[in-house]
Amino acid sequence: MQQRLTMGLIGENISRTRLPAALEIMCAQHGLFLSFTPIDSKGDDTFEFDATVAQLIADGWDGVTVTHPFKLDAAKTAGNHAPQGTGGTRLAASNLLKFSDPLMAYNTDYSGFIHMWRRLSDKAPGRVSMAGAGGVANAIGPALIQLGAESLTIWDVDNTRADELARSLGPTAQAIDIEEAEAACLSSNGLINATSLGMAGYGGTAFEPHWLSQASWAFDAVYTPSMTPFLTAAQNAGLTCLSGFSLFQSMAIETFTTYTNVPVDGDDIISKLEVLRPDD
Repeated sequence: MQQRLTMGLIGENISRTRLPAALEIMCAQHGLFLSFTPIDSKGDDTFEFDATVAQLIADGWDGVTVTHPFKLDAAKTAGNHAPQGTGGTRLAASNLLKFSDPLMAYNTDYSGFIHMWRRLSDKAPGRVSMAGAGGVANAIGPALIQLGAESLTIWDVDNTRADELARSLGPTAQAIDIEEAEAACLSSNGLINATSLGMAGYGGTAFEPHWLSQASWAFDAVYTPSMTPFLTAAQNAGLTCLSGFSLFQSMAIETFTTYTNVPVDGDDIISKLEVLRPDD
């Protein structure tokens, strides 16, 4: 009998997710049958995260992937089995719960960023400036520290949130006011957008074009479009660009291997996942 992977996705406004299509590609390659159910909490006033997870466990699911706004809830649900970053520091957010005994939480944004970076370079990221200190930044920040970033400067519209993230990352990281962002960018090797600016329907950018002149690489966590105004400006400035879709590809691979413990050929799967790239 064909082995079945039973899982889904919990979050708000998730109808356009490409995760099931990505997992289907990998399951088909390895002879697995994928049963994927989206659980969209948008507009459901009765939705309770812990109760939903308990029911999925009772129903025999293998696990569930989690997105906004429940990543903090997922880490709390796992308790001592929440994902860990550099030096065993527990990550504040999780995006995957595996229904093993005990229940385990993972953050494949964290491991996916490391996977994506190592496909690009065998060198450390250098000096990095990051706009945003929310959910995705709480995965990318620890990943940068794990990769050996020389320094990480963070700013956010919520100064307290930036301060908390920087403190959690240790002496390599510091929080600054938005007014100091230009100077930070002009002394950085890498620039990261971890805000929603540039997302389809929102537009905008956290980086003025002249802030890019001294950097060598740029990453935008925004997934759609894959070429945001920030990445377009970075490309025009000659920077090496990593998109939110690049992170999605690596995150999908990390998700599949976490659920199944089945290794995949990264280069082969990356090329196959290109069919899912959003139209800009």
